[in-house]
Amino acid sequence: MREKMRHSTGETSALESESAATVGSATHSSSSPASKRGRLYRVLLVDDHPVVRLGIRAIVESQRDMEVCGEASDGQEGLEMAKEFKPDLALVDLTMGEMNGLDLTAALREQFPETEVLVLSMHFSEELAREVLRCGALGYILKSDADEELLAAIDHMRRRQPFFTGRLAFAMTQNFVDGTGPGTDANGKPVTPLTEREMQVVKLLAEGRSNKEVAGTLGVSTRTIESHRNHIMHKMGFASFSELIRYAIRINLIEP
Repeated sequence: MREKMRHSTGETSALESESAATVGSATHSSSSPASKRGRLYRVLLVDDHPVVRLGIRAIVESQRDMEVCGEASDGQEGLEMAKEFKPDLALVDLTMGEMNGLDLTAALREQFPETEVLVLSMHFSEELAREVLRCGALGYILKSDADEELLAAIDHMRRRQPFFTGRLAFAMTQNFVDGTGPGTDANGKPVTPLTEREMQVVKLLAEGRSNKEVAGTLGVSTRTIESHRNHIMHKMGFASFSELIRYAIRINLIEP
């Protein structure tokens, strides 16, 4: 459900408690794109935790040239609000019902290319950060670092510049220096928790084959393939079939 712009006095969080220290301590140049247009920089919050949204709102609205134009508790609602409010930036959580953060990011970038996307996550993952980029987001920060990095990240978004949470940026740079890409071992082969059979199933499904066609190719029953598919989705934490396809592309099982 949509929430009107209001403040709660009974909810507390790390973001909320730290935001008070942020007020007045970080400022942005008046030469930003929003300032040149003579209006406030509009930010849409999409997160299924009200207390997290409250803390983020406090940080954003500590800046005189920014405003939170709307709040959504899931991806589908976020997409509808983006259509209504035309935000400059969407701050998007990854794990939500109805539509997850990756699918929302891809939809936002396709339907509203003028809206930048900054993903906030509880998870420290180089692989996930790269997947976020592939979906079209311009930045990725940890919620635990939001009180220190959110305003700097938004400043980058306003200038169409990428931003990664400090620890993640270091890890990605180190991998580049070491010469090992994401999800690969020292020999450049994909590192995955899936079995060889599961990899075969992922490849065939990602190529667009039905459960029955995959079963025929592998010489097993359709029920077996359905079981494999469900197990893969659960093991990898995929919320949608599109995530399985993106995973297959990422580890070079199929061509994009």
